[in-house]
Amino acid sequence: MKWLVTGANGKLGRAVVETLLKTVPADRLAVSVRDPAKAEDLRAKGVEVRQGDFDRPDSLDKAFAGVERILIISTDGDNETRIRQHTNAVEAAARAGVRFIAYTSLANAGASRLFLAPPHQAAETAIFKTGIPYSILRNNWYLENELSTVQAVRQGAPWVTSAGSGRVGWALRREYAEAAANVLSGDGHENTIYELSGRPLTQDEFVAIVGEVLGREVPVRHVDDETYANIMRQAGVPEAVIPFLVGIQQGIREGNLDVKSDDFAKLLGRPPTPVREGLKELLGIG
Repeated sequence: MKWLVTGANGKLGRAVVETLLKTVPADRLAVSVRDPAKAEDLRAKGVEVRQGDFDRPDSLDKAFAGVERILIISTDGDNETRIRQHTNAVEAAARAGVRFIAYTSLANAGASRLFLAPPHQAAETAIFKTGIPYSILRNNWYLENELSTVQAVRQGAPWVTSAGSGRVGWALRREYAEAAANVLSGDGHENTIYELSGRPLTQDEFVAIVGEVLGREVPVRHVDDETYANIMRQAGVPEAVIPFLVGIQQGIREGNLDVKSDDFAKLLGRPPTPVREGLKELLGIG
């Protein structure tokens, strides 16, 4: 039996593989990466490294050959590109005769209005159409996504947000990876959809925890989207990135990441790490 993880040169994919290697023989694992040279450390551990490009279906046919179970890691890029890439990967998995597909999706993807949702909705639909047993891993938000802002706050900046009272289910990337590894290597996950979310928190609740971790009060500045964009612009954020950041704030405000679920604990066998402890881990605070 051969299991394969795509995108293993990315942070999440690499974390999944490293987790699997703790309990699974390396010769059972394969990875599909665009640049095999960047995965030489995995090859040295006995993992089979295959070249696969989501923009080249012929390369995926070769990369997925002989694979029984696959974890498709969602890609980066604009929505049109991601929809094409995700569809290519799912169709290639079907052509290869894969017997189980796991896919890293987005929180509440089926109903989400977040601008990031369409590529995940397309991927989920493509997977359902194959008729292959599946597990959809609807990841909420990585705590690591906030690290640069937390570091700025640590240097005295206020927390600026236009997300209002919207809640987010932050959790550590390594635990999303662990959940994915457990699904790929475990039994009984056929035709499941897991909502993987930490305890949903508002911006004010999150920042209060940041303040506790840093040992001081952190001011929160609530603004509208236009003001938020201008503040990001003044802070030196590239103009091309600003619509993305504003879109995230809007999506949070509209409740798209406010998901309550115990699925994470089911897959981990324990509750996910609380935000307070996760921040301490990321900041290196004992």
